Amino acid sequence: MSREGVDHALRTLRAERDRISASLLDLDGHEGSRLLEGARLTGETWRRWDDAKTRMTSLWALFDAYQRVLETARELRDRNPRPDAATLVELSGMLSGLSVELPDGEIPLQDRTLLGPHERRVTLEEAVALMSEAYTFVAGEIAAADAAWTALLLPLEKAEECWRGTARLAHSLDGTRHPELDRVGRELTALGRLIRTDPLSLVRNGAPDTTRLDRVRTILTSLGDELAGVARMRDDYEGLVARVTASIEEIEATERRAHEAHRTALSKIESPNLPAPSHGLGRGLRDRLAALERLREAGRWVEMAGRFAELERATDDALERARGDLRLSAGLLDRRGELRGRLEAYRAKAARLGVVEDEHLTELYGEARDVLWTAPCDLRRATTVLAEFQRALRACESETGTRR
Repeated sequence: MSREGVDHALRTLRAERDRISASLLDLDGHEGSRLLEGARLTGETWRRWDDAKTRMTSLWALFDAYQRVLETARELRDRNPRPDAATLVELSGMLSGLSVELPDGEIPLQDRTLLGPHERRVTLEEAVALMSEAYTFVAGEIAAADAAWTALLLPLEKAEECWRGTARLAHSLDGTRHPELDRVGRELTALGRLIRTDPLSLVRNGAPDTTRLDRVRTILTSLGDELAGVARMRDDYEGLVARVTASIEEIEATERRAHEAHRTALSKIESPNLPAPSHGLGRGLRDRLAALERLREAGRWVEMAGRFAELERATDDALERARGDLRLSAGLLDRRGELRGRLEAYRAKAARLGVVEDEHLTELYGEARDVLWTAPCDLRRATTVLAEFQRALRACESETGTRR
């Protein structure tokens, strides 16, 4: 190399050395690198970071060897302002020849012997290539861990805060431990330990897998909503009890009306085939409400909330059952009333047509009226006779129209 070539190469290589040095310092100071250094790593993350640290150590050693060659070349050039041919040959060997001695860790296995590694040297350019390869590996491992922590730590902290808030709410409700909340807490603790010490074990196909964390957060949200509902029930307990009590009173009143309608139907309707209406539904519900009051006095709100919800469902079912009993018995009496109304309507129509004195109609009317106004009333017979009266009336109406 000429003197000008040597000087140009030195300027270029020293600028490159400065960029490499800055990159290595940035890598050492990266937040992900500091997190990895400060964490008590386990599992996959520990193994990969251990490999990365080994490569980083070798990278710095290779950089030191690379830098020594440059400094030696610079010092030689500074001592010889007008270098002779021998000096130029020596400088050329440093800058473009096999001048960088590889650290032991960088010597491939095939270049080693039982007595130790053979000395191996590479050019400055080859040293940069080796450093670039090591840098890419280390940076990739740091970036992977940093990305995993970035994706997992914040959701984890939110889940932990959610658990603490839910636990405080549960304790305020009954002062005891909530079994499901305790179970989720243990699972969250184990998951938190894994995320903080081995985040790379949760990476799937290049992306952090948040499935377990999402499931825990979903359960916590559900528990929080449930306990918030318990708190609302506690705060509005008197109003809730008043509404349930009113429903029980309506059940009891409906039961009484159903029994009255049942007795009336048995006396007024022939062979009604009515099952006996329910009895004592309201009394049973009052007993359950009294049992809940004892739970309230003991401050066992979480247990009480579930039982209160069951009581509300039982109250709704009982009210519907009582109303069904009433409809069943009253329906027969309503049916009798309907048939009576239809008979009188047909009678009025016969009068308008001028056939009210028709012998056959008069006979059918009298039979239907006897059946419908006699207790017990045979509804099936009344329905049949009324249908015959209607057919006869239609025949008379048709005959009258033909004559006109």
